[in-house]
Order: sequence, then structure tokens, then C-alpha cells
Amino acid sequence: MTSQYRRSQFPATRMRRMRRDEFSRRLMRENQLTPADFIFPVFVLEGEQQREPVPSMPGVERMSIDLLVEEAKTIDALGIPATALFPVTPMSAKSLDAREAYNPDGLAQRAVRALKAALPDLGVITDVALDPFTTHGQDGLIDDSGYVMNDETKAVLVKQALSHAEAGADVVAPSDMMDGRIGAIREILETEGHIHTRILAYAAKYASSFYGPFRDAVGSAANLGGGNKYSYQMDPANSDEALHEVGLDLQEGADMVMVKPGMPYLDIVRRVKETYQVPTFAYQVSGEYAMLKAASQNGWLDEQAVVMESLLCLKRAGCDAILTYFAKQAAQWLQE
Repeated sequence: MTSQYRRSQFPATRMRRMRRDEFSRRLMRENQLTPADFIFPVFVLEGEQQREPVPSMPGVERMSIDLLVEEAKTIDALGIPATALFPVTPMSAKSLDAREAYNPDGLAQRAVRALKAALPDLGVITDVALDPFTTHGQDGLIDDSGYVMNDETKAVLVKQALSHAEAGADVVAPSDMMDGRIGAIREILETEGHIHTRILAYAAKYASSFYGPFRDAVGSAANLGGGNKYSYQMDPANSDEALHEVGLDLQEGADMVMVKPGMPYLDIVRRVKETYQVPTFAYQVSGEYAMLKAASQNGWLDEQAVVMESLLCLKRAGCDAILTYFAKQAAQWLQE
């Protein structure tokens, strides 16, 4: 509390008075959720009429493009403003140089075109990272020692981001944590005339243990094996470093910034929002989803109550939007 705090002492002030009834609780509610707060992530795979459950993420499915378009129509009708695409790349298309990442007829690029043709007003966000396309599951190109090379990776990311913009993506979202990639991507987008393509920078992405189910979903877990991403993703012990990462990405041309994971990093969300006052998002990651789902399915938690509370906590911490696998469900609950 500041020195300007002038409330009377108890019993003149009873803080519980405003909490007594529903109407007064609603009148002083500081944060509220709406479907406009959500981004819906989807896993897209090859084929037609293909649907595969993700075992470690109950309720989440990989879908072929035709089914993805139908799902997108549902979320659009619910008022969710954007979807984020994550391609499931066949093993035959993976390589050491990740060349499939910038194939103009690649899975992600075709999915973007299909979504924009069917739903031109739905925001389409694409993941710019190489882990779905490398045989080793790392987010970049590696040298003979297995170290992920920064500048060589950045050159491929630039090609990937440009291919997404050319396909019609509204937002490209580099999630790789290579140094300098935001500036390089912004430069190529400007040079090639994609001046309206937004960049959502995964600016504070931590080397978290909460990503396991996602790697299963996109098929990179087996390729990564016992490897890790400590040399480029951030140490969970660090907070000040996140502010430097975010500041650099903003200087390089990011329009929005992402903190990942979500709830374990609420302090980072708050620091970023208070420091920079820019559009600040968080990713409620696969491990968070899996934990809440598992506990709910075991009857240990009330799913709707804990999911909505978790999303509200992210909003309260400073999130302008939340990328969450619960987006569709939460939007439906808000309409009830």
C-alpha cells in the first residue's frame, strides 16, 4: 500500500461488506474473461477426414486440413479471434536442414490458405520454429557437436516466416529463441511488401518441463530423445533475463510478446506488462492442460471451475490474450 492509502480502520471499514452479495462482487470485479481473450491452438496433419487423439492431452486431436476448417468455423462463431497452427510433419519430410519448413506447398502453408479462404476474418497465427521439421527435434540447425547454431538457424527461420506470410498468415510467431531472428524476419517482411504481417515473438520462452505432451502431439519428442533445449530456451531460475529478451525483440520489430509457459510464470507476465506496456500474451502449455484434465477426470478437481480460474489468473497477471487448449471449452462455458 502507498502512503496515500486513507481507508478507515475496522470496524468503519469492513472489507467483507463488498464481498457479501453477488451484485457488489460483480460491481468491483477488476478482471473478466471473454472469448476475445483466447487463441485456439490446433495440430494439423496430412490427409483428408483424418482425426487422431493426442493420448497425453485428453480432448485434443490432430486434424487434417478439411476438418480443421470446420473446427475453425466453430471457434469463430464462439467469438474466439484467432487460431495458432502447429503442423505434424511426417518423418519422411524431416531433414537436418529443415527445408520442409519453408516449402510453399507445405502442410502449414496449405492450412493457412484453406483457413483464410474459408474464414477471412479469423486471425491465423503460424509457428515459426524448426523442431517439427528436423530429424533431431531441435529448434534449429546443429553442428557436428549437436550444438544449435544461431545464425544458420536464423536464415532458415526467415525463409519459413516469409513462406507463411506469402500463404496469407496474419501473424508469424517465432518460438525458437534464436538471437536476432525478430529483426531479420521484420526486415524480410518489409522488403517483400508484407508490411501488415504481425510478429508475435515468443520473447520469454523457458526451458520448461511442462512441454512434454506438446512434443508428443507434433511428433518431435521421439526425435529429441534424451536431448534438451537448455542452450537457447531460458533458465526457469531467471526473471531479469526475460526483460532483456523482451526488450530486444521489441526493438527489433515485434508487435506482441509471448511468455511461455503460463501459470508457473505469472511473475514474468506481470513484470513484462508493467515494464513495457505492450500486447502481452501467455501460452497455457500442454503440461498445464494435461494436469488440469487428469485431475478433473479423476474427480479431484472441478474442471470448469479450475480452468476458468487459471485463465482468469493469467488475465489478472497482465495477459492481453491467452493461447490455451481450453479456448473452445472456455468460450462455450462463457456463453452458458
